[in-house]
Amino acid sequence: MQRMSRLFGRTLRDDPSEATLPSHRLLLRAGCVRLLGSGIYSVLPLGWRTLRRVEQIIREEMDRLGAQEMEMPVVHPSDVWEKTGRFFSVGNELVRFKDRGGRDMVLAFTHEEVATDLAAWFTSSYRQLPFSIYQFQTKFRDEPRPRGGLLRVREFTMKDAYSFHADAADLDAFYPSMVNAYVRTFRRVGIEPVVVESDTGVMGGSQAHEFHLMTSAGEDTIVACPQRDYAANLEVAVARKAVYDHGPPLAVAKVATPGQETIQAVAAYLGIPTHQTLKAVFYWTGRGIAFAAIRGDLEVNEAKLRRLLKAPNLRLAADQELATAGLVAGYASPIGLRHVTLVVDDSVPQASNLVAGANEPGFHLTNVNFPRDFTADLVGDIASVRAGDACVVDGAPLALRAGIEIGNTFKLGSYYAEKIGGAFLGVDGIARPLVMGSYGIGLGRLVAAIVERHHDEKGICWPVSVAPYDVHLVALGVGDISTDGEALASELEATGLSVLLDDREESAGVKFNDADLLGIPLRLTVSRRTLASGDVELKLRTADDRRHAPRAEVVAEVERLHAALQARLDPARPGAP
Repeated sequence: MQRMSRLFGRTLRDDPSEATLPSHRLLLRAGCVRLLGSGIYSVLPLGWRTLRRVEQIIREEMDRLGAQEMEMPVVHPSDVWEKTGRFFSVGNELVRFKDRGGRDMVLAFTHEEVATDLAAWFTSSYRQLPFSIYQFQTKFRDEPRPRGGLLRVREFTMKDAYSFHADAADLDAFYPSMVNAYVRTFRRVGIEPVVVESDTGVMGGSQAHEFHLMTSAGEDTIVACPQRDYAANLEVAVARKAVYDHGPPLAVAKVATPGQETIQAVAAYLGIPTHQTLKAVFYWTGRGIAFAAIRGDLEVNEAKLRRLLKAPNLRLAADQELATAGLVAGYASPIGLRHVTLVVDDSVPQASNLVAGANEPGFHLTNVNFPRDFTADLVGDIASVRAGDACVVDGAPLALRAGIEIGNTFKLGSYYAEKIGGAFLGVDGIARPLVMGSYGIGLGRLVAAIVERHHDEKGICWPVSVAPYDVHLVALGVGDISTDGEALASELEATGLSVLLDDREESAGVKFNDADLLGIPLRLTVSRRTLASGDVELKLRTADDRRHAPRAEVVAEVERLHAALQARLDPARPGAP
């Protein structure tokens, strides 16, 4: 048992001023974590016990898949990252430094390079495939804007797993089993996840999914169909785009539009809908200017544009860069442009007689048509989906919801093996590159998400599977009461249950308030009254009512309640009723 009088950590009566989200506020108040620096937290014993229980659930699901646990270093020589190009393409979130010998090093925020290097060392024949490895390891990502306590930090623990296959078909066959393992994991910790398509980002690859807890505290925007036919992160979401008929193509005409520099202003001035205009947005790719042309009623999705351009460090172009390229902000046109990369949204070829800039201040062109009047370097979907847009599957209006990302999976293909040199001999004796999948869960973020999902106005309401202790035993008084409390705690622990015994010299109000704040699922109370009546008070953290059980029967009753709570989260658990 753990006595609260000796517990390292302390509860806070008031909300910390820097904490706005429930998980941030409650984890600090409950003494689970303590801030050291921006985005850097110490995990205290209560939080550590929950973190370890989450880790064990993840471990069980990874082991069930046949993945093998190991550990890779967090400090890497730069050369393995240089081989894949990520040493140069990843931004400042990757911490680079030199060791005392002047060698370039990195602090890893992910381990694809090292995992591939190990797989290349291990694998020589198709007979050794497939296999998967995983670890629980510290990562460091120099986030520019840490927020929300454990939801977005700089130092964190991640479960990252990597699978290696002989070909894409074998990865495709394995991938759903990993997705299912993730779904089981999140359900076991008390979260019903929403699985969505996502951007591959700096990871690369052909396909990726994210697992989200849908909550207003989330910073990701999820596009979801009400029929559940489709769900995707806004960064990759698609929708059926409306087609507007503006008649057969007419001759281009130049019209004066003095002072009209926005789509809304131009449309109102000319008396046309915004969907009959052509919007121009300019970006710097690192190599030059990219001109994004899109129908005026739509917005550019920078993640989609970044993928289409293969420009990971895309940003809005500065005024000086526009001036150097001869572009006139507010009046730019794709017609007659030189020395820029022109990217056209796929809404534009379906439209006719659009109004575009004339590349001259105070003037626009009417009846602009693609590809008659201008052509593109790239054509694709670069539009952000809006609430109410039609679902690509069934046409139902899409909704935008906020979510917290709690896991991700990637089909990475053979890119890393081709760069690092991971090859094996196939059944035909021909050397082929390893095909790879990557799968991650941030433990601290998952713990915070659990609190976002399970709390009330009094404090945390831990699911029984991840609570720091199974039973919170409150002893009100000293002498025989304390002795009976210790004896009861020992009896409970003899059955395999863990007990937090509140033996402090505090009032009943303080002890009960702290019990609600800490959120352990089962609370028992022993006092002079219960000692006299020969029973013990029982209360579930999520229930309002209290009841009593005979002292001789209370251990069996707690075991029954604990098993019932566990079975709700994991009905397939061995021994569950």
